[in-house]
Amino acid sequence: MTGQTRAQILEDELLIVRHSGEIPEIALHATLHYLQEDTEGPQLTLTDGELRSLQDAALKRCREIVLRDLDPENRDRTIYRGIKRTIYNWQRMQDFCHRIKRRQDTFKPVVREALVAFLQQEADDVATGGRCSCINCTAEELVEFARRLDCDTDRFPPGWQKLCLAG
Repeated sequence: MTGQTRAQILEDELLIVRHSGEIPEIALHATLHYLQEDTEGPQLTLTDGELRSLQDAALKRCREIVLRDLDPENRDRTIYRGIKRTIYNWQRMQDFCHRIKRRQDTFKPVVREALVAFLQQEADDVATGGRCSCINCTAEELVEFARRLDCDTDRFPPGWQKLCLAG
C-alpha cells in the first residue's frame, strides 16, 4: 500500500466519521473495525496520530449534536430534539470522552453559554406570545444539567421554571 493510498483511505474514513449521524462513536468504531480488522478492509495498524484524528472527527460531530438543540434557530426544524436530548447527548459525549481518555474542558463553557442564551431567547419568545415553550424536560432535569455544566441557575431568565415540563 502506498502512502498516498493510505492517506486517501484515512481521509475517506475521517469524512465518514465527521459527517456521521446521531451517534458518531458508532461510526468511529465501524471505521476502526474496517481499517484494522475487516478482512475486506486495508488491515492497517493505525498510528497514535491517525487514531487521534479519527477520534477528533467523532468528537467534533458530538459537539455539533450537543449544540444543535441549544440553537433557537433550530426549534421549529425537523432536526430539533429539545433540551432533554441535549442533556442525553452531553452525557453520551462525556462517557465517550472518558472511554477514549480525552477531555473536553473548553467545550463545557460553550455549552453553558449556549444553554443560558437559549433559555433567555425561549423566555423572551414565550413572554411575547411568539410561541409556546419547547422545553421538553423538567425543571429538576434542567437544574441537574446546569450543575454538570457548572452553571448557576441564577443566570437563567426570571420564571424559567414555567418553561419546563411539570415534574
